[in-house]
Amino acid sequence: MGAGAAAVTIAVPGKQLWAANVNEEINIGFISCGGRSRGLMGQFSKVEGVNIGAVCDPDEDRMKQVLETYPKAKTFTDMRELFADPEIDAVVIATCNHWHCLAAIWAMEAGKHVYVEKPLSHTQWEGEQTVAAARRYGKVCQIGTQQRSDPMQAEIKKFLHEDKALGEIKAARVNRYGVRGSVGKRDTPLEIPKNVNYDLWLGPAQEEPIYRKNLHYDWHWDWNTGSGEMGNWGVHVLDDVRNNIFQDSVTVPKRIFGGGGRVLWNDAADSPNVHFVYFDTGSIPVVIGLSNLPDKKGGKRSPKMGGPSSGYVAYCEGGRFEGRRAGGIARDRDGKVIREFKGNSGDVLHQKNFIDAVRANDSSTLNAEIQVGHDSTGWCNFANIAFMCGEKFDRADADLVKQSTWKTLLKQTDEHLAAHGLSLDDDAIKLSPMLNLNAEGQFVGDNADVANKLLKREYRAGYEVPEIAMAEAK
Repeated sequence: MGAGAAAVTIAVPGKQLWAANVNEEINIGFISCGGRSRGLMGQFSKVEGVNIGAVCDPDEDRMKQVLETYPKAKTFTDMRELFADPEIDAVVIATCNHWHCLAAIWAMEAGKHVYVEKPLSHTQWEGEQTVAAARRYGKVCQIGTQQRSDPMQAEIKKFLHEDKALGEIKAARVNRYGVRGSVGKRDTPLEIPKNVNYDLWLGPAQEEPIYRKNLHYDWHWDWNTGSGEMGNWGVHVLDDVRNNIFQDSVTVPKRIFGGGGRVLWNDAADSPNVHFVYFDTGSIPVVIGLSNLPDKKGGKRSPKMGGPSSGYVAYCEGGRFEGRRAGGIARDRDGKVIREFKGNSGDVLHQKNFIDAVRANDSSTLNAEIQVGHDSTGWCNFANIAFMCGEKFDRADADLVKQSTWKTLLKQTDEHLAAHGLSLDDDAIKLSPMLNLNAEGQFVGDNADVANKLLKREYRAGYEVPEIAMAEAK
Protein backbone atom coordinates (compact mmCIF):
# COMPACT_ATOMS: atom_id res chain seq x y z
CA MET A 1 0.00 0.00 0.00
CA GLY A 2 1.45 3.36 -0.98
CA ALA A 3 1.47 6.60 0.94
CA GLY A 4 -1.75 8.49 1.36
CA ALA A 5 -3.86 5.54 0.24
CA ALA A 6 -6.62 6.56 2.61
CA ALA A 7 -7.51 9.73 4.45
CA VAL A 8 -7.54 9.77 8.24
CA THR A 9 -11.00 9.19 9.68
CA ILE A 10 -12.39 12.20 11.51
CA ALA A 11 -15.48 11.61 13.63
CA VAL A 12 -18.17 14.11 14.52
CA PRO A 13 -16.83 16.13 17.49
CA GLY A 14 -18.51 16.23 20.84
CA LYS A 15 -19.59 12.61 21.05
CA GLN A 16 -18.27 10.71 24.07
CA LEU A 17 -16.61 7.54 22.81
CA TRP A 18 -14.96 6.17 25.92
CA ALA A 19 -16.35 4.00 28.67
CA ALA A 20 -18.76 5.77 30.99
CA ASN A 21 -17.52 6.21 34.56
CA VAL A 22 -18.15 8.72 37.28
CA ASN A 23 -14.91 10.64 36.64
CA GLU A 24 -15.03 10.40 32.84
CA GLU A 25 -11.56 8.89 32.90
CA ILE A 26 -9.95 7.13 29.96
CA ASN A 27 -9.35 3.56 31.07
CA ILE A 28 -6.24 2.06 29.48
CA GLY A 29 -5.17 -1.56 29.27
CA PHE A 30 -1.50 -2.41 28.87
CA ILE A 31 -0.47 -5.36 26.75
CA SER A 32 2.86 -6.49 28.27
CA CYS A 33 4.33 -5.70 31.65
CA GLY A 34 7.96 -5.49 30.54
CA GLY A 35 10.34 -2.61 31.03
CA ARG A 36 9.09 -0.45 28.15
CA SER A 37 5.48 -1.00 29.17
CA ARG A 38 6.21 -0.03 32.77
CA GLY A 39 7.87 3.15 31.53
CA LEU A 40 4.79 3.97 29.47
CA MET A 41 2.53 3.31 32.45
CA GLY A 42 4.41 5.98 34.34
CA GLN A 43 4.11 8.43 31.46
CA PHE A 44 0.40 7.82 30.83
CA SER A 45 -0.23 8.18 34.58
CA LYS A 46 0.99 11.77 34.33
CA VAL A 47 -1.74 12.60 31.80
CA GLU A 48 -4.83 14.04 33.49
CA GLY A 49 -7.91 11.84 33.36
CA VAL A 50 -6.11 8.58 32.61
CA ASN A 51 -6.55 5.42 34.65
CA ILE A 52 -4.44 2.26 34.36
CA GLY A 53 -7.44 -0.04 34.24
CA ALA A 54 -5.92 -3.37 33.21
CA VAL A 55 -2.63 -5.13 32.55
CA CYS A 56 -1.91 -8.25 30.54
CA ASP A 57 1.16 -10.45 30.21
CA PRO A 58 1.75 -14.17 29.59
CA ASP A 59 4.47 -13.92 32.25
CA GLU A 60 2.72 -14.04 35.63
CA ASP A 61 5.78 -12.83 37.53
CA ARG A 62 6.05 -9.64 35.47
CA MET A 63 2.35 -8.97 35.97
CA LYS A 64 2.70 -9.36 39.75
CA GLN A 65 5.50 -6.78 39.74
CA VAL A 66 3.27 -4.25 38.00
CA LEU A 67 0.45 -4.84 40.48
CA GLU A 68 2.70 -3.59 43.26
CA THR A 69 2.44 -0.16 41.63
CA TYR A 70 -1.08 -0.44 40.16
CA PRO A 71 -2.93 -2.73 42.60
CA LYS A 72 -6.42 -1.83 41.31
CA ALA A 73 -5.70 -2.84 37.71
CA LYS A 74 -7.51 -5.87 36.34
CA THR A 75 -5.22 -8.68 35.23
CA PHE A 76 -5.34 -10.82 32.10
CA THR A 77 -3.05 -13.48 30.66
CA ASP A 78 -4.72 -13.53 27.23
CA MET A 79 -5.00 -10.12 25.57
CA ARG A 80 -8.22 -11.13 23.82
CA GLU A 81 -9.98 -11.22 27.17
CA LEU A 82 -8.75 -7.72 27.96
CA PHE A 83 -9.95 -6.49 24.55
CA ALA A 84 -13.42 -7.89 25.33
CA ASP A 85 -13.68 -5.85 28.55
CA PRO A 86 -16.21 -3.03 27.91
CA GLU A 87 -14.63 -0.85 30.63
CA ILE A 88 -11.37 -0.50 28.70
CA ASP A 89 -11.29 2.40 26.20
CA ALA A 90 -7.81 2.14 24.75
CA VAL A 91 -4.81 -0.17 24.88
CA VAL A 92 -1.07 0.32 24.89
CA ILE A 93 0.85 -2.42 23.07
CA ALA A 94 4.47 -2.82 24.16
CA THR A 95 4.98 -6.50 23.38
CA CYS A 96 7.72 -8.16 21.34
CA ASN A 97 7.76 -6.78 17.78
CA HIS A 98 6.18 -9.88 16.26
CA TRP A 99 2.97 -9.24 18.25
CA HIS A 100 2.51 -5.52 17.48
CA CYS A 101 0.30 -5.74 14.41
CA LEU A 102 -1.93 -8.67 15.34
CA ALA A 103 -2.51 -7.22 18.82
CA ALA A 104 -3.36 -3.81 17.34
CA ILE A 105 -5.76 -5.31 14.80
CA TRP A 106 -7.52 -7.46 17.41
CA ALA A 107 -7.85 -4.43 19.68
CA MET A 108 -9.36 -2.22 16.98
CA GLU A 109 -11.73 -5.01 15.92
CA ALA A 110 -12.91 -5.06 19.54
CA GLY A 111 -13.54 -1.30 19.48
CA LYS A 112 -10.43 -0.11 21.30
CA HIS A 113 -8.18 2.79 20.39
CA VAL A 114 -4.51 1.81 20.16
CA TYR A 115 -1.11 3.19 21.10
CA VAL A 116 1.42 0.74 19.69
CA GLU A 117 5.16 0.77 20.28
CA LYS A 118 7.67 1.09 17.48
CA PRO A 119 8.46 -0.52 15.16
CA LEU A 120 4.88 -0.85 13.98
CA SER A 121 5.39 -4.09 12.12
CA HIS A 122 7.56 -7.15 12.04
CA THR A 123 6.99 -7.41 8.28
CA GLN A 124 5.78 -4.79 5.83
CA TRP A 125 2.61 -6.63 4.79
CA GLU A 126 1.22 -6.82 8.31
CA GLY A 127 1.83 -3.08 8.76
CA GLU A 128 -0.41 -2.48 5.74
CA GLN A 129 -3.15 -4.56 7.37
CA THR A 130 -2.87 -2.53 10.58
CA VAL A 131 -3.31 0.76 8.71
CA ALA A 132 -6.30 -0.75 6.92
CA ALA A 133 -7.77 -1.87 10.26
CA ALA A 134 -7.50 1.65 11.68
CA ARG A 135 -9.42 2.95 8.65
CA ARG A 136 -11.98 0.16 8.63
CA TYR A 137 -12.84 0.41 12.33
CA GLY A 138 -12.39 4.18 12.60
CA LYS A 139 -10.03 3.97 15.57
CA VAL A 140 -7.35 6.32 16.82
CA CYS A 141 -4.00 4.58 16.40
CA GLN A 142 -0.68 6.18 17.37
CA ILE A 143 2.82 4.72 17.11
CA GLY A 144 5.35 5.22 19.91
CA THR A 145 7.89 7.40 18.11
CA GLN A 146 7.58 9.89 20.95
CA GLN A 147 10.06 12.40 19.53
CA ARG A 148 7.30 13.42 17.10
CA SER A 149 5.64 15.26 20.02
CA ASP A 150 8.76 17.22 20.97
CA PRO A 151 8.08 20.91 20.12
CA MET A 152 11.72 21.17 19.05
CA GLN A 153 10.90 19.28 15.85
CA ALA A 154 8.74 22.13 14.53
CA GLU A 155 11.58 24.57 15.24
CA ILE A 156 14.02 22.38 13.31
CA LYS A 157 11.72 22.12 10.30
CA LYS A 158 11.18 25.89 10.23
CA PHE A 159 14.95 26.46 10.48
CA LEU A 160 15.78 24.02 7.68
CA HIS A 161 12.84 24.51 5.30
CA GLU A 162 11.15 27.86 5.86
CA ASP A 163 14.15 29.94 6.88
CA LYS A 164 16.56 27.81 4.82
CA ALA A 165 19.22 28.97 7.26
CA LEU A 166 21.73 26.44 5.93
CA GLY A 167 20.60 26.49 2.31
CA GLU A 168 19.49 23.41 0.42
CA ILE A 169 19.90 19.98 2.01
CA LYS A 170 22.22 17.87 -0.12
CA ALA A 171 22.51 14.56 1.78
CA ALA A 172 21.70 12.91 5.11
CA ARG A 173 23.60 10.55 7.39
CA VAL A 174 21.88 8.53 10.14
CA ASN A 175 23.76 6.96 13.06
CA ARG A 176 22.98 4.38 15.70
CA TYR A 177 26.19 3.42 17.44
CA GLY A 178 25.33 1.93 20.82
CA VAL A 179 27.33 -0.76 22.61
CA ARG A 180 25.54 -4.02 23.42
CA GLY A 181 26.81 -7.37 24.57
CA SER A 182 26.43 -10.89 23.32
CA VAL A 183 23.14 -12.73 24.00
CA GLY A 184 25.14 -15.91 24.63
CA LYS A 185 24.86 -19.32 23.04
CA ARG A 186 23.55 -22.32 24.94
CA ASP A 187 24.37 -25.95 24.14
CA THR A 188 20.77 -26.97 24.83
CA PRO A 189 17.50 -25.10 24.15
CA LEU A 190 16.36 -22.61 26.77
CA GLU A 191 13.83 -24.05 29.19
CA ILE A 192 10.79 -21.78 29.23
CA PRO A 193 9.98 -20.61 32.79
CA LYS A 194 6.85 -22.19 34.28
CA ASN A 195 5.40 -18.76 35.00
CA VAL A 196 5.21 -18.00 31.24
CA ASN A 197 2.32 -19.09 29.00
CA TYR A 198 4.60 -19.79 26.08
CA ASP A 199 1.87 -20.31 23.50
CA LEU A 200 0.60 -16.78 24.16
CA TRP A 201 4.14 -15.38 24.29
CA LEU A 202 4.89 -16.85 20.87
CA GLY A 203 1.60 -15.85 19.25
CA PRO A 204 2.25 -15.32 15.51
CA ALA A 205 5.92 -16.41 15.71
CA GLN A 206 7.13 -19.88 14.86
CA GLU A 207 7.90 -22.33 17.65
CA GLU A 208 11.65 -22.78 17.38
CA PRO A 209 14.25 -23.77 19.98
CA ILE A 210 15.89 -20.80 21.68
CA TYR A 211 19.63 -20.99 22.32
CA ARG A 212 20.21 -17.53 23.80
CA LYS A 213 20.45 -17.08 27.57
CA ASN A 214 17.34 -14.98 28.17
CA LEU A 215 13.77 -15.20 26.93
CA HIS A 216 12.94 -11.55 27.51
CA TYR A 217 14.44 -8.52 25.75
CA ASP A 218 17.01 -10.47 23.73
CA TRP A 219 14.17 -11.51 21.41
CA HIS A 220 15.07 -8.22 19.63
CA TRP A 221 18.02 -9.90 17.90
CA ASP A 222 16.11 -13.01 16.68
CA TRP A 223 14.37 -12.58 13.30
CA ASN A 224 11.54 -14.82 14.51
CA THR A 225 10.44 -12.22 17.07
CA GLY A 226 12.46 -9.04 16.56
CA SER A 227 13.80 -6.60 13.99
CA GLY A 228 17.39 -6.14 15.14
CA GLU A 229 18.91 -2.77 15.96
CA MET A 230 17.41 -1.35 12.77
CA GLY A 231 13.89 -1.87 14.12
CA ASN A 232 14.81 -1.13 17.72
CA TRP A 233 16.64 2.22 17.49
CA GLY A 234 16.97 2.68 13.74
CA VAL A 235 13.26 3.42 13.44
CA HIS A 236 13.61 6.42 15.79
CA VAL A 237 16.45 8.08 13.90
CA LEU A 238 15.06 7.25 10.46
CA ASP A 239 11.71 8.66 11.55
CA ASP A 240 13.50 11.89 12.53
CA VAL A 241 14.95 12.08 9.02
CA ARG A 242 11.60 11.43 7.37
CA ASN A 243 10.04 14.07 9.60
CA ASN A 244 12.63 16.84 9.67
CA ILE A 245 14.50 16.43 6.40
CA PHE A 246 11.71 15.16 4.11
CA GLN A 247 8.72 16.49 6.06
CA ASP A 248 7.20 13.04 5.42
CA SER A 249 7.18 13.60 1.65
CA VAL A 250 9.19 10.42 0.98
CA THR A 251 7.28 7.36 2.13
CA VAL A 252 9.04 4.60 0.18
CA PRO A 253 12.67 4.78 -1.03
CA LYS A 254 13.16 4.19 -4.76
CA ARG A 255 16.21 1.97 -4.29
CA ILE A 256 17.97 0.36 -1.34
CA PHE A 257 21.43 -1.15 -1.05
CA GLY A 258 23.18 -2.38 2.06
CA GLY A 259 24.84 -5.02 4.13
CA GLY A 260 26.52 -5.90 7.38
CA GLY A 261 27.02 -8.91 9.57
CA ARG A 262 26.82 -10.42 13.01
CA VAL A 263 30.46 -10.56 13.95
CA LEU A 264 32.80 -11.20 16.86
CA TRP A 265 30.33 -12.68 19.35
CA ASN A 266 29.45 -16.10 17.88
CA ASP A 267 26.19 -15.97 19.82
CA ALA A 268 22.69 -17.32 19.19
CA ALA A 269 21.25 -14.16 17.58
CA ASP A 270 20.92 -13.66 13.84
CA SER A 271 20.32 -9.94 13.24
CA PRO A 272 23.39 -7.85 12.33
CA ASN A 273 25.40 -6.07 15.00
CA VAL A 274 27.04 -4.05 12.20
CA HIS A 275 24.69 -2.73 9.52
CA PHE A 276 25.08 -0.13 6.75
CA VAL A 277 22.47 0.93 4.19
CA TYR A 278 22.04 3.39 1.31
CA PHE A 279 18.57 4.77 0.49
CA ASP A 280 17.99 6.35 -2.92
CA THR A 281 14.97 8.58 -2.28
CA GLY A 282 14.89 10.22 -5.70
CA SER A 283 15.99 13.48 -4.10
CA ILE A 284 18.18 13.71 -0.97
CA PRO A 285 20.33 10.55 -0.56
CA VAL A 286 20.31 8.94 2.89
CA VAL A 287 22.71 6.47 4.50
CA ILE A 288 22.49 4.80 7.89
CA GLY A 289 25.21 3.10 9.89
CA LEU A 290 24.59 0.97 12.97
CA SER A 291 26.90 -0.96 15.26
CA ASN A 292 26.66 -2.59 18.68
CA LEU A 293 30.43 -3.06 18.96
CA PRO A 294 32.60 -0.74 21.09
CA ASP A 295 35.23 1.51 19.55
CA LYS A 296 38.01 -1.01 20.21
CA LYS A 297 38.71 -4.42 21.74
CA GLY A 298 37.75 -4.34 25.39
CA GLY A 299 36.33 -0.84 24.97
CA LYS A 300 33.13 0.46 26.52
CA ARG A 301 32.46 3.49 24.34
CA SER A 302 30.72 3.72 20.99
CA PRO A 303 32.91 4.55 17.99
CA LYS A 304 33.01 8.17 16.81
CA MET A 305 31.61 8.22 13.30
CA GLY A 306 30.80 11.88 12.74
CA GLY A 307 27.71 13.46 14.21
CA PRO A 308 25.63 12.13 17.11
CA SER A 309 26.09 8.46 18.01
CA SER A 310 22.28 8.13 17.93
CA GLY A 311 20.96 10.77 15.58
CA TYR A 312 21.36 12.24 12.12
CA VAL A 313 23.25 14.83 10.10
CA ALA A 314 21.78 16.96 7.33
CA TYR A 315 24.57 18.11 5.03
CA CYS A 316 23.58 21.46 3.54
CA GLU A 317 24.94 24.10 1.18
CA GLY A 318 25.85 26.38 4.06
CA GLY A 319 26.89 23.88 6.71
CA ARG A 320 25.29 20.98 8.52
CA PHE A 321 22.61 20.24 11.07
CA GLU A 322 23.19 17.52 13.69
CA GLY A 323 20.01 16.21 15.28
CA ARG A 324 19.48 13.82 18.16
CA ARG A 325 16.85 13.03 20.76
CA ALA A 326 15.98 16.24 22.66
CA GLY A 327 18.67 18.33 20.98
CA GLY A 328 20.26 19.66 17.82
CA ILE A 329 23.17 21.80 16.63
CA ALA A 330 23.49 23.84 13.44
CA ARG A 331 27.03 24.54 12.19
CA ASP A 332 28.34 26.68 9.37
CA ARG A 333 30.81 25.44 6.75
CA ASP A 334 33.70 25.95 9.15
CA GLY A 335 32.05 23.89 11.88
CA LYS A 336 31.17 26.91 14.01
CA VAL A 337 27.96 26.52 16.02
CA ILE A 338 25.38 29.03 14.81
CA ARG A 339 22.33 27.74 16.69
CA GLU A 340 21.45 25.11 19.27
CA PHE A 341 18.09 23.42 19.74
CA LYS A 342 16.84 21.94 23.00
CA GLY A 343 13.88 19.59 23.34
CA ASN A 344 12.27 17.25 25.82
CA SER A 345 12.14 13.87 23.99
CA GLY A 346 8.35 14.09 23.68
CA ASP A 347 7.72 11.89 26.72
CA VAL A 348 4.29 12.47 28.33
CA LEU A 349 3.45 14.98 25.56
CA HIS A 350 3.17 12.09 23.11
CA GLN A 351 0.93 10.13 25.44
CA LYS A 352 -1.21 13.22 26.07
CA ASN A 353 -1.48 13.75 22.31
CA PHE A 354 -2.92 10.23 22.02
CA ILE A 355 -5.37 10.71 24.88
CA ASP A 356 -6.56 14.04 23.49
CA ALA A 357 -7.21 12.35 20.13
CA VAL A 358 -9.11 9.53 21.84
CA ARG A 359 -11.33 12.02 23.69
CA ALA A 360 -12.10 13.85 20.45
CA ASN A 361 -12.17 10.64 18.38
CA ASP A 362 -10.04 12.57 15.89
CA SER A 363 -7.00 10.85 14.37
CA SER A 364 -6.03 13.96 12.43
CA THR A 365 -4.60 15.50 15.62
CA LEU A 366 -2.09 12.69 16.18
CA ASN A 367 1.60 13.52 15.91
CA ALA A 368 2.50 9.95 14.86
CA GLU A 369 -0.61 8.54 13.22
CA ILE A 370 -0.46 4.91 12.14
CA GLN A 371 0.29 5.68 8.46
CA VAL A 372 3.32 7.76 9.50
CA GLY A 373 4.44 4.88 11.73
CA HIS A 374 4.00 2.39 8.90
CA ASP A 375 6.03 4.51 6.48
CA SER A 376 8.94 5.01 8.90
CA THR A 377 8.91 1.35 9.95
CA GLY A 378 8.99 0.46 6.26
CA TRP A 379 12.46 1.95 5.82
CA CYS A 380 13.66 -0.38 8.58
CA ASN A 381 11.88 -3.41 7.13
CA PHE A 382 13.41 -2.72 3.71
CA ALA A 383 16.87 -2.28 5.27
CA ASN A 384 16.55 -5.64 7.03
CA ILE A 385 15.39 -7.28 3.81
CA ALA A 386 18.48 -5.92 2.02
CA PHE A 387 20.66 -7.55 4.68
CA MET A 388 18.79 -10.85 4.38
CA CYS A 389 19.23 -10.79 0.58
CA GLY A 390 22.94 -10.18 0.87
CA GLU A 391 25.82 -12.33 -0.27
CA LYS A 392 29.53 -11.99 0.51
CA PHE A 393 30.65 -8.37 0.55
CA ASP A 394 32.30 -7.24 -2.68
CA ARG A 395 34.15 -3.91 -2.78
CA ALA A 396 33.63 -3.49 -6.51
CA ASP A 397 29.87 -3.86 -6.06
CA ALA A 398 29.88 -1.49 -3.10
CA ASP A 399 31.72 1.11 -5.18
CA LEU A 400 28.91 1.16 -7.74
CA VAL A 401 27.24 3.77 -5.54
CA LYS A 402 29.34 6.90 -6.02
CA GLN A 403 27.56 9.02 -3.41
CA SER A 404 30.07 10.57 -1.00
CA THR A 405 28.29 9.88 2.31
CA TRP A 406 28.01 6.19 1.34
CA LYS A 407 31.74 6.06 0.59
CA THR A 408 32.51 7.72 3.92
CA LEU A 409 30.24 5.30 5.78
CA LEU A 410 31.95 2.28 4.23
CA LYS A 411 35.42 3.66 4.98
CA GLN A 412 34.50 4.35 8.60
CA THR A 413 32.87 0.92 8.96
CA ASP A 414 36.00 -0.74 7.62
CA GLU A 415 38.12 1.17 10.16
CA HIS A 416 35.66 0.31 12.94
CA LEU A 417 35.89 -3.39 12.07
CA ALA A 418 39.70 -3.19 11.85
CA ALA A 419 39.80 -2.10 15.50
CA HIS A 420 38.47 -5.60 16.28
CA GLY A 421 40.75 -7.42 13.87
CA LEU A 422 37.99 -7.66 11.26
CA SER A 423 37.36 -6.26 7.79
CA LEU A 424 34.57 -5.67 5.30
CA ASP A 425 36.20 -8.49 3.32
CA ASP A 426 35.50 -11.05 6.06
CA ASP A 427 33.12 -13.87 5.11
CA ALA A 428 30.65 -12.78 7.80
CA ILE A 429 30.01 -9.42 6.07
CA LYS A 430 27.29 -9.42 3.41
CA LEU A 431 26.18 -6.95 0.76
CA SER A 432 22.84 -6.93 -1.04
CA PRO A 433 22.25 -6.35 -4.71
CA MET A 434 20.68 -2.99 -5.57
CA LEU A 435 16.96 -3.45 -4.83
CA ASN A 436 14.31 -1.35 -6.56
CA LEU A 437 10.95 -0.45 -4.99
CA ASN A 438 7.75 0.90 -6.49
CA ALA A 439 5.52 3.48 -4.78
CA GLU A 440 3.44 0.71 -3.19
CA GLY A 441 6.44 -0.76 -1.39
CA GLN A 442 6.85 -3.80 -3.64
CA PHE A 443 10.23 -4.80 -5.00
CA VAL A 444 10.52 -4.70 -8.78
CA GLY A 445 13.15 -5.62 -11.34
CA ASP A 446 16.21 -7.78 -10.66
CA ASN A 447 16.15 -9.80 -7.41
CA ALA A 448 12.55 -8.74 -6.71
CA ASP A 449 11.28 -12.30 -6.31
CA VAL A 450 13.58 -13.06 -3.39
CA ALA A 451 13.02 -9.71 -1.69
CA ASN A 452 9.23 -9.74 -2.06
CA LYS A 453 9.02 -13.08 -0.25
CA LEU A 454 10.39 -11.29 2.82
CA LEU A 455 7.59 -8.70 2.89
CA LYS A 456 5.36 -11.22 4.69
CA ARG A 457 5.96 -14.09 7.09
CA GLU A 458 4.34 -17.45 7.85
CA TYR A 459 2.09 -17.25 10.89
CA ARG A 460 1.49 -19.92 13.47
CA ALA A 461 -1.98 -21.47 13.32
CA GLY A 462 -4.51 -19.52 15.33
CA TYR A 463 -2.42 -16.35 15.27
CA GLU A 464 -2.63 -15.31 11.63
CA VAL A 465 -2.68 -11.60 10.83
CA PRO A 466 -5.88 -11.11 8.81
CA GLU A 467 -5.87 -9.49 5.38
CA ILE A 468 -7.97 -6.33 5.51
CA ALA A 469 -8.78 -4.73 2.20
CA MET A 470 -8.45 -0.95 2.19
CA ALA A 471 -11.60 -0.82 0.05
CA GLU A 472 -13.54 -2.00 3.09
CA ALA A 473 -12.42 0.97 5.14
CA LYS A 474 -15.09 3.31 6.50
